[in-house]
Amino acid sequence: MNTTDIKCVACVGGGVIGSSWAIQFAMRGLDVVLYDINDEQLAKSEAQMHKSLDALEQFKAITADRRKEIVSAIRLTTSMAEAVGRAQFIQESGPERLEIKQSILAQVEEYADAGAIYASSTSGLLISDITAKAAHPERCVGAHPYNPPHLIPLVELTSGDKTDSDLLQLAYDFYQSIGKEAVLLRKECPGFIANRLQLALYREVQDLVMRGVCSVEDVDKALVYGPGLRWAIFGHNMIMQLGNPGGLTGMVQMLGNSGDRWLEDMASWTHQPDNWSEVAQPGVDQEMANFPDYVGHTNAECAAYRDQMLIELLKLHRKL
Repeated sequence: MNTTDIKCVACVGGGVIGSSWAIQFAMRGLDVVLYDINDEQLAKSEAQMHKSLDALEQFKAITADRRKEIVSAIRLTTSMAEAVGRAQFIQESGPERLEIKQSILAQVEEYADAGAIYASSTSGLLISDITAKAAHPERCVGAHPYNPPHLIPLVELTSGDKTDSDLLQLAYDFYQSIGKEAVLLRKECPGFIANRLQLALYREVQDLVMRGVCSVEDVDKALVYGPGLRWAIFGHNMIMQLGNPGGLTGMVQMLGNSGDRWLEDMASWTHQPDNWSEVAQPGVDQEMANFPDYVGHTNAECAAYRDQMLIELLKLHRKL
């Protein structure tokens, strides 16, 4: 099988992630079946999908006619057999609990074609654990998206000892073919790549605030209007490359060991502060209150602004 053989995708599990995956696949011309466990959950997933489509249409990423095409490409069902029976690719987005994911995989294997690829949207579980009881672990990969998948291109691919290497490459090629930016972990690692980077940075955020160095609002401003702008364009290694006429090597030579003093003063603890939310929540509330009106002052308003900015960034990256 190659990427062109993948015509139908099953999204097993809806919610924020599964409904977003459904949009991503449908926007790329695939037939999609979105499964959830009952009519109530399926209705919630459908509502979430239309909320995401509202933003795409509002910010002119799609037209009204294009929206109709996307919706018509997605079929909703509460039948697992109907969901996966014709699928060549299965994207599971169930709850992040090992026993649930193992149960879902068992149900999928009962009805799916033996040649179908199974990709779990796990955000932290190891695919080798998810497939520990599977009949065909060789056809299973971890595929962690960033939320929401239809707007953030990253997908982190993981494999277990029994994963077929050719299938892993096929999954990589498939995601690339539908506009994702796939990264491949060469070995299993808790938290994968992006969340570990995010947590390492957040540890320093927490430490700076807890030590009284700066406010919650100012540490967020420092990120957004400093490195965050550059990180929206290039990764840190490329930023180093462009920061010196001698490239990354020149930058490293120029900086030498000047960062050692910073490293000695930076957080190294391995347990997050138990009272962090008590300290941070008032700061976040004040930060939100201080936003200009065009950003918003509520979670819903700020989320809409976030989606608008993501859409505009994706247009600049030629992803929409």
